[in-house]
Amino acid sequence: MSYATLDVVRQGPVGWLVFNRPDRRNAMNNAMRDELRAAWTELAADPGVRVIVNAGRGCDFQTGADVVELATDGQGMERYRESMENFDLGFTAWHLGIDKPVIAAVNGICAGGGLHFVADADIVLAASDAVFTDPHVSVGQVSAVETIALLRKMPAEAVFRMALVGSHERMGADRAYGLGMVSEVVDPPERLHDAAQELAEKIARNSPAALRATKRALWGALEQGLTDACKAGAAELAGLWGHPDQTEGPAAFAARRAPIWKEE
Repeated sequence: MSYATLDVVRQGPVGWLVFNRPDRRNAMNNAMRDELRAAWTELAADPGVRVIVNAGRGCDFQTGADVVELATDGQGMERYRESMENFDLGFTAWHLGIDKPVIAAVNGICAGGGLHFVADADIVLAASDAVFTDPHVSVGQVSAVETIALLRKMPAEAVFRMALVGSHERMGADRAYGLGMVSEVVDPPERLHDAAQELAEKIARNSPAALRATKRALWGALEQGLTDACKAGAAELAGLWGHPDQTEGPAAFAARRAPIWKEE
């Protein structure tokens, strides 16, 4: 498919979903919101894609809803009322239940709704020039879904501070790393996409079936108590028994060769 607001490309086993409105700091207008559902679904359905990298074109990663569009299109946030009330958002991998590994590669500004893509990724890399801020309350909006999701990754105090201070404070990449929002800071920033590709290729060397079952087990654990989560994880583990990859993995290890995984 072709997209007006996104670039969707493949580099080997890695699919890239790239915000492509650099003149608007990759703000999410209505067209991008619709295209994101289609793009994630396309990459999830492609058997050649084992890992997805989410990134931004230009100087910034993602700056949330296009406030200019909201102020001038005559509909504002009412356009999204039904989808929000039904919690049918559909613009991140987590919203869509995609079980392929997702890496977010954040450069420049990540603001407001851009935090959805940080909260909902499996692994987050940040360029050393990345900054994070949540301006919702500063433009008369409620900070909720993305910051609630960030409570799974970060200390609550840091999330409350970001949500309540709004646009009057920004968090740098090193601070985000210290708080667990990101797992790596890439310097110089120009290496960010190369670093994300390298990490994605490492992940892609593993069994696709095992990766997907692992992701389902770990994300499922965030929704449940300890015992229920472990039971569900055990079901994912046992559910893979008998899969060809479970024979191929030990055989390749014993033969000291790279495994040949079954394509999904």
